[in-house]
Amino acid sequence: MGPEVLAGILAELPQGQDPDFLVGFDQCDDAAVYRLSPHLALVHTLDFFPPMVDDPYLFGQIAAANALSDIWAMGGEPKTALNIVCFPEKMDLDILRRILQGGSTKVLEAGAVLAGGHTIVDVDVKYGLSVTGIVDPERMYTNRGCRVGDLLILTKPLGVGIICAANRVGEASEQAVQQAVKSMATLNKHAAEILRNYPVHACTDVTGFGFLGHLHEMLGGERHAVIFSSEVPAIPEALAYAQEFLITGAAQRNRNYLEQHVQFDSRVEFSMEEVLFDPQTSGGLLVSVPKEAAPELLAELHGRLDLPCAIVGEIVEREAKEIVVL
Repeated sequence: MGPEVLAGILAELPQGQDPDFLVGFDQCDDAAVYRLSPHLALVHTLDFFPPMVDDPYLFGQIAAANALSDIWAMGGEPKTALNIVCFPEKMDLDILRRILQGGSTKVLEAGAVLAGGHTIVDVDVKYGLSVTGIVDPERMYTNRGCRVGDLLILTKPLGVGIICAANRVGEASEQAVQQAVKSMATLNKHAAEILRNYPVHACTDVTGFGFLGHLHEMLGGERHAVIFSSEVPAIPEALAYAQEFLITGAAQRNRNYLEQHVQFDSRVEFSMEEVLFDPQTSGGLLVSVPKEAAPELLAELHGRLDLPCAIVGEIVEREAKEIVVL
């Protein structure tokens, strides 16, 4: 569901006053955090959705990687996971078996334990995880805290939503699909391990609200950002498909919601605009770090990750709009 729909509903929900409830849904963060002791807190998240690829095993991997990502976006470590499954009564159970096998491989790769789950009969397939992790409250990240002068680093390429949409109508190349699947199935674990050695001011993962939507949440109405569109890592075919209007309805909802907050330079191509609005599945981490730390961090990310990542923007004093894309 789009952010504009959820905003009004969530605003009406009561929240507890427990002082150990450190992060809730009031600031659109990636996961909830509850403190157990001065240096130990639980991190809770869940995510599930219908298939975006045909292979059930790959779908399981991608859905699990997507759900696990929220724990790393908070600076935590995933510990247990529960399956969430919706499955048609008359569908081949071997498909379900392959989905769950794919998901379990990613849970194990994350260093967590698959502890059970819940399954219901439904007209369509849906799968995901509820994940619990741990974090030191003194070292956790939130999606707020950007400081003027910080540089923004993105750890995965954009465009997987556009490629999945093109693939559904038979227009995506095999190479583009393979690149998208590789990105979506890659855990953010290794990027998160690197981040722990650097002064992180804010962090989030880029998923359904797209790059610009999650950046908007990071800025929180308190900061402004300039984005360097030529530096944004994107799967090349995604730009080509966007130019041919192979785009998603979710991206248009993101655009409609954010248009009052974003200003594009006249030289920014329409295809890049669409990539920046494109909803991502299991996207990369978007992190705000001090300018002096960014080059070393980026170099280490390049040395250990097998996906393109880059410095994509800067937190600035003030602009005409909250986000200016150059």
